[in-house]
Parts: sequence; C-alpha cells; structure tokens
Amino acid sequence: MPSLSSWFFTTLLCFLDVTFAGDPYVFYDWTVTYTSASPLGVKQKVIGINGQFPGPTLNITTNWNVVINVKNNLDEPLLLTWNGIQHRKNSWQDGVSGTNCPIPAGWNWTYEFQVKDQIGSFFYFPSLNFQKAAGGYGSIIINNRPVIPVPFGLPDGDITLFLSDWYTRSHKDLRKDVENGVDLGVPDGVLINGLGPYRYDDNLVPNGISYQIINVEPGKTYRLRVHNVGISSSLNFRIQNHNLLLVETEGSYTVQQNYTNMDIHVGQSYSFLVTMDQNASTDYYIVASPRFVNSSWARATGVAILHYSNSLGPASGPLPSLLGEDDPSFSINQARSIRWNVSAGAARPNPQGSFKYGDITVTDVYVILNRPPELINGKWRTTLNGISYFPPSTPLKLAQQFKILGVYKIDFPNRLMNRPPKVDTSLINGTYRGFMEIIFQNNDTTVQSYHLDGYAFFVVGMDFGVWTENSRSTYNKWDGVARSTTQVFPGAWTAILVSLDNAGIWNLRAENLNSWYLGQEVYVHVVNPEKDTDENTLPNNAIFCGLLSSLQRDQSHKFQFSGGSPFCSNSLILLFMLFLALLETLFGMSGVEL
Repeated sequence: MPSLSSWFFTTLLCFLDVTFAGDPYVFYDWTVTYTSASPLGVKQKVIGINGQFPGPTLNITTNWNVVINVKNNLDEPLLLTWNGIQHRKNSWQDGVSGTNCPIPAGWNWTYEFQVKDQIGSFFYFPSLNFQKAAGGYGSIIINNRPVIPVPFGLPDGDITLFLSDWYTRSHKDLRKDVENGVDLGVPDGVLINGLGPYRYDDNLVPNGISYQIINVEPGKTYRLRVHNVGISSSLNFRIQNHNLLLVETEGSYTVQQNYTNMDIHVGQSYSFLVTMDQNASTDYYIVASPRFVNSSWARATGVAILHYSNSLGPASGPLPSLLGEDDPSFSINQARSIRWNVSAGAARPNPQGSFKYGDITVTDVYVILNRPPELINGKWRTTLNGISYFPPSTPLKLAQQFKILGVYKIDFPNRLMNRPPKVDTSLINGTYRGFMEIIFQNNDTTVQSYHLDGYAFFVVGMDFGVWTENSRSTYNKWDGVARSTTQVFPGAWTAILVSLDNAGIWNLRAENLNSWYLGQEVYVHVVNPEKDTDENTLPNNAIFCGLLSSLQRDQSHKFQFSGGSPFCSNSLILLFMLFLALLETLFGMSGVEL
C-alpha cells in the first residue's frame, strides 16, 4: 500500500499535469484470461480481465488519453474493440480484424487512444473468434469536462448494468455450430452483470444461483447505464413500479422522457435517471427479457433485485409484464420517440443541435440489404448486398500503409446486384467530408443491429416494408438521435445519415454475433486525397502479420507490461523537473542552498 506522502506526490503530479500540460493520460495494465464461473449454476470458462467478469470500468473524461497494456493469456488470438469510441484520425486503435493484427496468445499489446470530443456511456469487448459469447466485456464512462454543464442534476449514484443472453456451451462450441449452419437456439439464460436470475419462479430458476442486488436509498436518484452486451437477443429492460427517465444514449444527450420499459438491442447503450420514490413494502424486480419470442424462451429471463435500505421484505409474485406491448409496432414507435436534445451541450460548449444535419446535401447513398445464412461455396455465410466479407490475413490498414495491392478492393455496391452471392474483401468508398445516407433493409426474420466504428450517425427514419425514394419524406431532419448502433426490425428498414469527417478505415458490422461471424460486415474507406496527415501514423508498437509477417521482431511483444499508474498522466519526468525547479526557486529566494 502506498504511503501518504507518495500518494500526495502522485496526486500533485496529476494536478500539475492537468493544470500546466496537455490532456491527461491514464494507464492500465490488463490481463485477459479464462476464469471459472457458474452464472446459471453450470460451471464454465468465461473470459475475465484482471480476474473480473465483467471486466474493469474505464472511468475517464472528455479528451483524456487512454493507454491500456493488454496481455493475452487466452489460448487463441485476441483483439479488444471499443464500442462507440470514435478514435479520431486513429483507426489503428479500433481493435478489429481490418485495422489490427491479432494479439497472439502469450503476447501483449498496448492500445493508446484519445476520447476526443466525446461524452457518455459505452463498452468494450473482444472482437474475434466469437469470444464475446464468453464475456471479456466492460464499461466505458466518459464524463463531461467541468466547464461543460450536464443537462440534469447530479445523481446520487452511478450504476452500470450489463444485460446479455447467455449460453452454457463454450464460445468455441457456439462458433462451430454457427459455422455448420446450426441455429444458436434459445439462450440458457439472461445475465445481469454476469450473474444469473433471482429465483422468482421455482419451476424456471434452480436454487443456489447468485444474482445481482442493487442497493439504494429511498428518495435518491441514480443514473443507470444499461448496455446490451449479448450476442443475438433484443432485450426489454424494466424496473418494477419505477419510471426510467431517458437522458443519454451512446454519447448523445436525449430529450428527457419517462418510459416504463425500454427495448435495448444488441450493442446498444442507454442512461436513465431512476428516482427511488416507492414505499419499499418489498424489494423490486429488475427485469431483462427477450423480445419477439415464443413461450419456449420463458427461462431466458434476467432478474436482479432493487433493494431499498428500508425494504420490508423480499420481492415476490409475478414479474412486471409488458401489458400487450410485446410486438414490433410498439417497439418501433418507442425507437422513433427517442430524440436528440438539440439545446444541450455535450463534449463542447455549443449545443448539440448547432450541427444542422438536415440541411446538409447527401453525397453518397447506400441501400444495404442483408440476407439470412446461406451456403456459398459449400460454407454457411451471411451477406450484405450479396457480399460476405472475407477478412484477409493482412489487415486493411497495414495493406493501405504499405501499398500492398490485391488485399482489398474499393468496390462495394451501393445496392444489391443481380448476381450470385460471393465471398470477397470489398470496401465502401467513402468521400472524405462527404455526407452519406445508408439505408439498412432487413430481410432476416429477427431484429438485427448495425454498428459503425469511428462515427456517431443520425437515425432519421425506420418503418416496416421496403424502403423507396418516397420514404425520405418521413425522415426526421431536426432531432434524430446521434448514436453508433441502430436496430433494424425484420421486414423493415432503418435510415441513417453520417458525416464522413474522420479519416481512416472503419468497420460497419452486424452486432448480432452470429450474423457478424459469418460475414455480415464491411469497411468504409475514408481518405483525404489531398492531405494524408489527417490520420495518425503507424504505431511504433504495431504487430505485423499476413504478408508483412517478416517485419515482426521475434517475441518483441511478449510479456511486456507498461508499469504505468492508472491514476496519473503523461510527461511525469518533465513535471518532476518542473517541481524541482519550483523548489529551487522557492529555496533560492530564502537564501537556502539545495
């Protein structure tokens, strides 16, 4: 344990860095490894970070620089990606197969990125090999700078809830099933913060399962950051007898509205303010249940407990129902009701609505049609516009950097072509500083979520049926919410608008893991043709693989940890010298010789 003096000195250095230097740095050392857990009463291997499942929280502030040294102690390659973090001009840190070589087993690699001009609630997770089905996820909280007011009162507490459909089969068995065309089937349960359900029904929930208890004080208001970190299930979130005041989603402050429940689709994140205004005659249920499914899914319900300090007894009786709201039309209307708070500032002092996206001329239009799994060249694949993405052994960013021909093509079609489906490495050609309209058309039988790295996009419309040019008349051109993950209902479309002002190669993917794993992804290639300094340079610690394997120094990334403190910032040597100079000045003025 550090002494009081060393703590004081570290704190002083951090203060000096914030006061006199640039944006602060924070340092973390993470070991990603398997650990044993029994969330549903069956012992299994899960992926933990520093022994934690879910993993540690990144609690940071706008513009901070984050340095995370990740040691891969799994038995297969690993990458972590940062859902919703934009990595301005720095897709090298995105942590997906198109931007980074995987971290081999037994190696470590250091991510370094800035959360430039961002606030809000996000999460990270492993992006390769179906590993997300085993965990490895954790929370990212980006706080406002003190000079930017938050558009609601300071909550009495801040609570993170991870919702996830869960299987007792290993992620390796699940990915084999998906490769062989076997449906994932009904999840074995739904976890809340990595724990199984409270025993609300003796016939559905076995005895002895650990469950999440959220302890609260009567009359207090708490901020709940709720993430769907599952692999394929849309989940409805609700708290018995309590309203959910929506205030933020994925880095955007929203118009503040009360909801009794909220559909949260795979990869999505929301912040609610919840006031403890009940009489606490009992504890209250916190529920996460799958949407648009039949009665065979009854056991797949996540249940935690909200416990007031003056509660008179345990929760009992039936779970709060959806009162006939279990249909897609209710859900799509709820999604349309989520709007941008145009008068609130976010990461910058100017109001969010000062960016008038509805007045910008669209430069590129892509209508992207998905299809359920189908056999292509004898293997089960999923497609976007008839193309199933093939990840090359050399990441796209490295191929671009070293001008290697033949690794990818920039010819992704802007509509479904009249040709057989194929497997290919085809990229979207994004116009730098252009304004792109993307329409997702869902021909699958389940809700699909789509996520774009590097950006927040505006969700301007969604409806059932087939999108046509006339559908634009229904677009929200004023306060459509800006976010990074949107849902598309089966037999329906969703339209987004995105300003391509962030140079790089950015992953556009299905967040439903089975769809993503079988090829439902594409990369958006955004390059400034006049000024290549709009992107960060190749990191000095880059791992090389594929056609560039010969550039990799042998064992250069094995077992090297940064030794940095998670509390302080950059330029410590410079600050230490500044501190000594200050002391010398003070003592010199007193006539004391150092």
